[in-house]
Amino acid sequence: MDPQAAKYIGAGIACLGMGGAGIGLGTIFGNYLAGALRNPSAADGQFGRLIFGFAVTEALGIFSLLVALLALFG
Repeated sequence: MDPQAAKYIGAGIACLGMGGAGIGLGTIFGNYLAGALRNPSAADGQFGRLIFGFAVTEALGIFSLLVALLALFG
């Protein structure tokens, strides 16, 4: 296999983590919305945890993109 082709394949595989981050964000917000609709009075207390979960999941997606770019151009 050509080393250049392996580099492109590795960068593509590293990008799969961004799809996982998207799935994670959908799960986080979907569960928050379901919980907020069942118990609206507790929704405000859980909002901080929602934002923290969003930030951590998004950071993992950005980290995945960084690894892909490093594999591609490094």
